[in-house]
Amino acid sequence: MNAVLLSGSPSAPSRSSVLLAHVRQRLEESDARCHTIALRELPPRALLQADARDPELQRALAQVAGAELVVIATPIYKAAYSGLLKAFLDLLPQDGLRGKAVLPLATGGSLAHLLAIDYALKPVLHALGARQIADAVFVADTQLPRNAEGRYEAEPAAIDRLEQALLGLCEPVPQRYLAPRVLAAAALAAC
Repeated sequence: MNAVLLSGSPSAPSRSSVLLAHVRQRLEESDARCHTIALRELPPRALLQADARDPELQRALAQVAGAELVVIATPIYKAAYSGLLKAFLDLLPQDGLRGKAVLPLATGGSLAHLLAIDYALKPVLHALGARQIADAVFVADTQLPRNAEGRYEAEPAAIDRLEQALLGLCEPVPQRYLAPRVLAAAALAAC
C-alpha cells in the first residue's frame, strides 16, 4: 500500500504530528510505503497563490495522486481545520481523493472542537471524491501532554482510538469508489 500522510499543523513539534507519527509507524509495520508531507514546509507563496506550477507543490500533489491511503492530521482552530491544510486541499483536482481511503486525525483544545471534523473537514474530503473515509480520530490536547523530555506523548486511550481507526484501512477500496481510469488500469493489469 502506498500512503501519504499530510501534516496540516503550522508548528513543529505539534500534537497532531505525534498522531501522524504513530500512524506512520503502524503502517510501515504492515509493509506500507509511507511519505509524510509537512505542509508548513511547502513554499508559502506558491501555496497561498495556488500556484500548482511550483515544482514542490507539483511533487506533493503527485504523491497524493499516487496514494491509496491519505492520512490527514490537523489541529482544530476556531472550529475548523488549519488554513494551511485548506490551502493545500484547494489545489487538489475535483476528484483528487477518489479511489483512496482517507483517515482524518485532529487535535484541539477541548471536546467542543470534535464536531469540526464532521462539519468542516469531512464535507471537503467528500467533495474531493473521498468515499472511503475511516472513522476520524479526535484527541483533546489534554490527552497529549508533554513528557519529561518536553515532547508531546499520546495517552493510552488516544493510542487505542488510533489503533481502532487503523483496523480497516488495509482492506481494498470497494470498486464502486474507484475512478473509471483506475478500474481500466486494474483490468489491463489483470490481463
